[in-house]
Amino acid sequence: MRFENRIPLATPTMHGEEMKFVQEAFNKNWIAPLGFNCDCFESEMSQYLAGGKESRYHCLALSAGTAAIHLAIKLAGVKAGDTVFCSDTTFAATVNPVSYEGAKQVFIDSELDSWNMDPKALELAFEKYPETKVVVLAHLYGSPAKMDEITDICKKHGAILVEDAAEALSSTYNGRQCGTFGDYGIVSFNGNKIITSSGGGMLITADKAARDKALFWATQARESAPWYQHEEIGYNYRMSNVVAGIGRGQLLHLEEHRKLKEEIYYRYKKGFEGLPVAMNPFLENSQPNFWLSCMVIDEDCDVDPMAVMDRLGDANVESRPIWKPMHMQPVFKNNDFITALDVAAGEQIFRRGLCLPSDIKMTAEEQSAVIDIIKSMF
Repeated sequence: MRFENRIPLATPTMHGEEMKFVQEAFNKNWIAPLGFNCDCFESEMSQYLAGGKESRYHCLALSAGTAAIHLAIKLAGVKAGDTVFCSDTTFAATVNPVSYEGAKQVFIDSELDSWNMDPKALELAFEKYPETKVVVLAHLYGSPAKMDEITDICKKHGAILVEDAAEALSSTYNGRQCGTFGDYGIVSFNGNKIITSSGGGMLITADKAARDKALFWATQARESAPWYQHEEIGYNYRMSNVVAGIGRGQLLHLEEHRKLKEEIYYRYKKGFEGLPVAMNPFLENSQPNFWLSCMVIDEDCDVDPMAVMDRLGDANVESRPIWKPMHMQPVFKNNDFITALDVAAGEQIFRRGLCLPSDIKMTAEEQSAVIDIIKSMF
């Protein structure tokens, strides 16, 4: 079969409230960066992260999640020549800002329980590079990492934790929101994320002075003077007031989106029963947002994930390979890689895995047809 309309991996889902906030920006002629929508988006996100209670988190709306990571790296004090421990299985945006500051990434392998940074490998990395003082961790596909172990290791070694929750907004670990465990947290509102502002991201910290310093850098590091005075290098990283309006409207539907993503995940899981296939795992003490549902084909099965992707493509269905580990990327060929396993977990997952269509506008009937196409390959 072939779908007449393409079944996408993940696309924005708009609801209407977004236009109310955008229209207000137009009515007030406040189209430029900064503004009331940015202020409200930050405070509403802070309140969400605190479960609707009085929040200790200070949020900063920015032009991209990558901008937030970059500012977090600067706040962490990373300098040229430093070593930074980074998640290996992730998107390049997690680790590229380390290079912006002239530092060097050492990539830490995943573990198979959650596909996230392996605490055992992280300990091995500190044994090899004991002077390292910054760790950049990503929660892959919305599934939380082993945060108890990771945060304990960071405290033991006096290291600052930068927590990339770009894919994990609304995911929780022991009931606590991802993005709030690190000294600095990051979420993303890119077009394919669980909520979107068309682009943009947010920096999260419990340190108000750090948030204010990041705002200073994000607005070209302009000093308080009657003229344009610059004593540090700055960046044009602030979020547009219009974009923030979209984000405010989307935030109202975050839990609804998370529930729909969860339903998609469990339909795949049930549909694949009896096949040599496993879904992307998550920890018992975590609640993922199920941003993307992924499958991994057993090693001893002769079905190639790329063949499945090609078959889905022929049916007008979008799927994607799992993130290629950073230590396998040509641009990082000279970077060190630390694993606690005989065969790197990230390599296993990349070789045998596939991201499946997880768009919340996909109907149960459409998803059932996608499942049937995949089952036909076995």
